[in-house]
Amino acid sequence: MPLGRQFMVLFPEGGFLHKRREVSQRFAEKNNLPKLEYVSLPRAGAMKVIMEEIGPRRDEGASTSKENSKKDNNFNQNNLNNIIVDTKAGDSIEWILDVTIAYPDRIPLHLQDIVCGTRPPCAINLHYRLYPSNEIPADTEGMTQWLYDRFIEKDKMLEEFYRTGQFPARGNNSQVIRQVRQDNLRYLIVHLFFIASTFLQYNMLRELWSYLW
Repeated sequence: MPLGRQFMVLFPEGGFLHKRREVSQRFAEKNNLPKLEYVSLPRAGAMKVIMEEIGPRRDEGASTSKENSKKDNNFNQNNLNNIIVDTKAGDSIEWILDVTIAYPDRIPLHLQDIVCGTRPPCAINLHYRLYPSNEIPADTEGMTQWLYDRFIEKDKMLEEFYRTGQFPARGNNSQVIRQVRQDNLRYLIVHLFFIASTFLQYNMLRELWSYLW
């Protein structure tokens, strides 16, 4: 926050789906939770640490009840079109942006696909939902249940998407669809940067090795 950073990215699933699905489903069966097919159950530990350190109620302690988690539907249905972006944001997290990703034929991009360019061009769909951070329960149980509810929704959304080719609409809100194309020049520049930085680090380590030995 002192550096003026405006975003923090969190991946609550904590791993690749094909590696975590079976473990997640066993955990769900053991704890009487829904067995999810398109996502895995999230972990709330990292999110709790973030919210305790830079959340809107970090000075109040973890006394918020989990009843706040029920407000998200009303916000998304009634207030999403009235959001005003504050460019003079304070030193705490103000919004939780929930991203759901749908891949063609349910096959995600892997690192080797991106680096080697072995996969043909494809369209990846991203669905966004926005929640005020002060509506996220502060206690561990409430925050975990809030995250579970979001991922149960994600699983239903992805099931609908892979069946119909569209994410389901929520309430009376119309979805804004925007297509973003990958800039090939930017893609090339990023790869050249990584290649050059790797070459530079290799030479530095080689010089250091020859100096010491």
